[in-house]
Amino acid sequence: MKTRQATSTWALARRVLPALLMGVSLGAAAQGEAWQADARKVASDVPPKLLAMLTAAIDKGGPEGAIEVCSVEAPKMAKAASEKTGWSIRRVSLKARNPKAVPDAWELAALQDFDRRAAAGESPATLEKVELVVEGGQTLQRYMRALPTQPLCLQCHGPVANLSPAVAARLAALYPADQAVGYRVGEMRGAITLKRPQ
Repeated sequence: MKTRQATSTWALARRVLPALLMGVSLGAAAQGEAWQADARKVASDVPPKLLAMLTAAIDKGGPEGAIEVCSVEAPKMAKAASEKTGWSIRRVSLKARNPKAVPDAWELAALQDFDRRAAAGESPATLEKVELVVEGGQTLQRYMRALPTQPLCLQCHGPVANLSPAVAARLAALYPADQAVGYRVGEMRGAITLKRPQ
């Protein structure tokens, strides 16, 4: 009797346990997909707002006026978006203009990977990295999306020979160690990077 009961309990466990484990696994996957989808949405919302702000600044005071907006207003916009969404948001680049845009080790590895993939023919507009990482004993959700150079960007980020004297002078005044020039439309100019505790 006990053997029959143990056998039927074991048979039941063999049917139910995989379903339970599958449920746990699917629950974890759904949570992962949820934060990744949230990161993608936030990363997609910020750049168009910045481009709109820069377009308005260029219309008002030329590209040299937009440099000031990019220098002062873009960090404020990122800070406001960070406070609203709970993500720490910033822009980074392999060729930084702003010293605050220098990537950390994780971001550097992602940017170098993006660079290799773009050189191999992938569109910078599709490049992203999503990962859970442990830093200082804390698990962080990290997301990065490449930022392709838009036509508007060339006025301040294009080949040095094509920059207006006013733009070149303003860049030299604000960013004496500027490296963020020489880009063409569609090239990866940097990335938007997000992180938050899990």
